[in-house]
Amino acid sequence: MTVSKNINNPVGQGGGKRKKQSRAERQNNGPHRNLDRQGAADQKAELVRKLREKTRAAEEAAQTGDSAAQS
Repeated sequence: MTVSKNINNPVGQGGGKRKKQSRAERQNNGPHRNLDRQGAADQKAELVRKLREKTRAAEEAAQTGDSAAQS
């Protein structure tokens, strides 16, 4: 049996093959990332909704305050 330069890695011993990865997986964009991105999009949508509600409430308060001041 021939031995490679690295004594811990003899040639011809087991090892198996590596899984064939898609291009997206090689770029670290595997299926797990899609779930992370979906979660982030959900959080962003919730934040935008809350901010719109706050601004709408502030505008209504400003309008009722203006009409009361004019009377």
